[in-house]
Amino acid sequence: MKLTSLTPLALLLLLNGCTVGPDYQRPTAPTALHFKEAKGWQQAQPQDDRTKGEWWAVYQDATLNGLLRQVQISNQNVAQYQALYRQALALAAESRSDLFPTVSGTASSTRSGSHSTTSGRTVTDSDSAGVSASWELDLWGKLRRTLEENYASADASAAELANITLSAQSTLAQDYFKLRVLDQRIALYQRSITAYQRYLQVIQNQYQAGTASRGTLAQAQVQLQSAQASALDLRWQRAQLEHAVAVLMGKTPAEFSLPVADINATLPMIPAALPGDLLQRRPDIAQAERTVAAANAAVGVAIAGYYPDLTLSASAGFSSSALHNLFSLPNRVWSLGPELSGTLLDFGATSAKVAQARAAYDADVASYRQTVLDAFQEVEDYLVELNTLQDEITVQQQAAVSAQESARVTFNQYQAGLIDYLDVATTENTSLSQQQSLLQLESTRWVTSVQLITALGGGWHQ
Repeated sequence: MKLTSLTPLALLLLLNGCTVGPDYQRPTAPTALHFKEAKGWQQAQPQDDRTKGEWWAVYQDATLNGLLRQVQISNQNVAQYQALYRQALALAAESRSDLFPTVSGTASSTRSGSHSTTSGRTVTDSDSAGVSASWELDLWGKLRRTLEENYASADASAAELANITLSAQSTLAQDYFKLRVLDQRIALYQRSITAYQRYLQVIQNQYQAGTASRGTLAQAQVQLQSAQASALDLRWQRAQLEHAVAVLMGKTPAEFSLPVADINATLPMIPAALPGDLLQRRPDIAQAERTVAAANAAVGVAIAGYYPDLTLSASAGFSSSALHNLFSLPNRVWSLGPELSGTLLDFGATSAKVAQARAAYDADVASYRQTVLDAFQEVEDYLVELNTLQDEITVQQQAAVSAQESARVTFNQYQAGLIDYLDVATTENTSLSQQQSLLQLESTRWVTSVQLITALGGGWHQ
């Protein structure tokens, strides 16, 4: 049967021939009906009026809102993955174009000459113009599998971009809350330093009057200097967090400063998300699943290597030695014909490629399932941490109040001459340590709440 006698219907049947390789089925992943550590968590009410994606709005902190909105705009890691996503989309578009014929045109005009002793000098003109087309018929679905693979890879790239963005936003939010608690801790040290300076002044006066010993004066000096050193240690930590926030927003540290302020945020009540929702929200899980889909399509591309490629080629044009009559009927040239090409003997190369593709698919499935397992572990870990922190903070608050009362009573006893200043310094240091520990627990709770929201894929709303 001649190719030129094929009807359009027959060509369509050839074009839509079989597609080799397995059709994609999402692999099963570990699931759970509930989170073990979710006991006691209150179910949140949907807030449909909130802009989707701005998960940080649950903290109701205007400063934090402004900082996090800049991450998607100016963060350079996010910009890098945005470019990679555009590159993946362009690759998918290129693969789609392979399903259609390629048409090209040519035009040339040449003059050549020769010289011999017998015929003398000879000059020849040659002009041509033509159009050619080629079309690879996707009989076995290789091109469609390639397109499927590239679209799945583009989807994975989009999920990776979302994951990078969420990670940068989460890191900034954690740094912000750490910095705000450091402001409180530094302020606490400063209040203690002011009190210790007053104590030292009183003891210096007593020492000069001969009513206080040199040891008492030295103890007061140690107490003051230790608090000053601790405050300085927190100041450089705060500066580094401020630098980190600046870089996350795409700024140099010199361009950004965050004034000292109290925490004006509200700690949200985090619900226990359903496992199905977790799979939909976490971009790293979406990326892993789309990577599996791409690997599945790659298996089909490799299997198509067993079968020959069929390409239709056609060309038409004009060729003449005289430009003025180039486009006349006698100068017309044309060609039309199919080309069938395939590997006859490759000593197992194609089989090895198929085995590689299948192994890559199995590896991606395992990676996907492990990503899901890691996601469940993260949520469980943060839930139990937050659940325990609430009780721990309550106990620590009581300990801080008791330590403050102990320090007050001890100082009164010292003023009454009943005890040495060493007892005062001990109880004051204990009180300061208990208050600092309370603030550290508060910092951990803010950070863990951000980590839990991140583990849920950036919130719990549909």
